[in-house]
Amino acid sequence: MTNSLDIAKAPSATRVVVAMSGGVDSSVVAALLKREGYDVVGVTLQLYDHGAAVHRAGACCAGRDIHDARRVAETIGIPHYVLDYESRFREAVIERFADSYLSGETPIPCVECNRSIKFRDLLETARELGADVLATGHYVASRPLAGGGRGLFRAADPDRDQSYFLYATTPAQLDLLRFPLGELADKGETRALARTLGLAVADKADSQDICFVPQGRYSDVITRLKPHAAAPGEIVHLDGRVLGRHEGIIHYTVGQRRGLGLSVGEPLYVVALDAEAARVVVGPREALATRSIRLRDVNWIGDGPIERLDAGLEVAARVRSTRAPRPALLRRVAGEAGPEIEVSLASPEDGVSPGQACVLYESDDPRARVLGGGVIARRLDAGAGEPRRAPSLAESTASA
Repeated sequence: MTNSLDIAKAPSATRVVVAMSGGVDSSVVAALLKREGYDVVGVTLQLYDHGAAVHRAGACCAGRDIHDARRVAETIGIPHYVLDYESRFREAVIERFADSYLSGETPIPCVECNRSIKFRDLLETARELGADVLATGHYVASRPLAGGGRGLFRAADPDRDQSYFLYATTPAQLDLLRFPLGELADKGETRALARTLGLAVADKADSQDICFVPQGRYSDVITRLKPHAAAPGEIVHLDGRVLGRHEGIIHYTVGQRRGLGLSVGEPLYVVALDAEAARVVVGPREALATRSIRLRDVNWIGDGPIERLDAGLEVAARVRSTRAPRPALLRRVAGEAGPEIEVSLASPEDGVSPGQACVLYESDDPRARVLGGGVIARRLDAGAGEPRRAPSLAESTASA
């Protein structure tokens, strides 16, 4: 007989470490498990110097959030610890975020935070505290599989589903992770539970920004970390024309239309970022369409070994967190340095950007199982982001 967390123990004999961010979601998880009789311990991570963010609402792990987590722990009567993970967060998440932007990518630091901090370092801390499981407030589901182990599934609320950010979770981690909110109908139910449980954070605003990026100004953070980052360069059309200058590729993302500073009589979009040549490549909207991509840093949590993909596997692929999974063919192909994972999309997707995640699902069903995913390394569409050779702006001016 197992308890509600699929552990063969009485709740009172089951220790659960809850990752408490100070928000309503993780607070409800801690309170619900405490009410069910589990031995609950709350842990909050201090991930960065929050001095500048104390008065900024809507960012996790800031000073106010630590205070809120502590207050919830006191309300429900559980021990609570604040762990200083600032140095490891800077190295594993912030530095990688900046390096990725400098290489012309559009990274997702939340994926790396889950992979390297919450589900690796914090999981190890939970084990040291004698925990049977680590519970979080993510909207994703985890269920036992018929063949053993646990699988990761999309949440019941499609608008809150966070499976896109958790694809890098390993089978070993899934065995010890629990996501109690994954089966709730919607966020309104979570807030109603918070009020019923007497939690002061019941009406607290959700996090909107990346926690270490005030007001979404990525370039400010990168420039502070890497002063040489804002190297100027050329804005080049796919047809080879040099259209202007820019003040650093870190100010641009694939798919961007506004803020290019160009007047050429046609709508143009950023279709690629050439970090080596410090070029921003622009073109018409149709140049954004992508049908085939290659992935790196692939994490496979589907059935069987990844070698089974040699024959191809029909899946659903999600190339942006805000987009629904769509039919695709997944296969392992030969690459220059060894086998690579290729995703062929049944219909083209716009704005596919290196550095973003491509998450793979068993189907496009709203509750489909997550099979894994990887970082988008490159688009394979012929000519994508490769402008023909053109004179530089200086050469063009000299010959005019």
